[in-house]
Amino acid sequence: MANSYLNRTPSSTGNDKIATFSAWVKRGSSLGSQNNLFTSFPANERTQLFFTGSDTLQLQSYSSGSATMNVKTNRAFRDVNAWYHIVVAMDSTQATASDRVKFYVNGVQETSFAVATYINQNTTLSFNTASRPFYIGTYDTSQLFFDGYMSHVSWVDGQALAPTVFGETDSTSGIWKFKQPSGVTWGTNGFHLKFEN
Repeated sequence: MANSYLNRTPSSTGNDKIATFSAWVKRGSSLGSQNNLFTSFPANERTQLFFTGSDTLQLQSYSSGSATMNVKTNRAFRDVNAWYHIVVAMDSTQATASDRVKFYVNGVQETSFAVATYINQNTTLSFNTASRPFYIGTYDTSQLFFDGYMSHVSWVDGQALAPTVFGETDSTSGIWKFKQPSGVTWGTNGFHLKFEN
């Protein structure tokens, strides 16, 4: 549903510099408007991943109300019949700026960006922090809901992982498909939500 979401407020702080988000998503009819995949709050300290009004994919982070990271793809995602496997690996400890955020779609790394402002090295991000709500499928409780389907949503606290942890190429069809993640250290606030039903 277009106004459904999940949220959790961690009781313990995990790794606030390294994490991976992975989800299989199928977009609904709300193209041309912002649809959030995840958001970590409060607003002036947030990190959020969303489809933009131009249907590109964007990751933003704020600290004390000022933007510390802003990365947006050139590629638009408008196929409402397709499942997209989206992986965003974040690691602010990396020496090379472009290694601090990596986007993958269906197993392939996105390298063409309309905006690429990477977070400074070793800067903390607004996630995995005690008492800060974490939302899936919305910006907050009342706006910018994700319209579509989500399956096998994973959050890994403390590791920046490759898409091959969550997916693989089918040897017969050549199509990128789900793979049960194994050997993952989920960390303090990590999870894997299957949504199989």
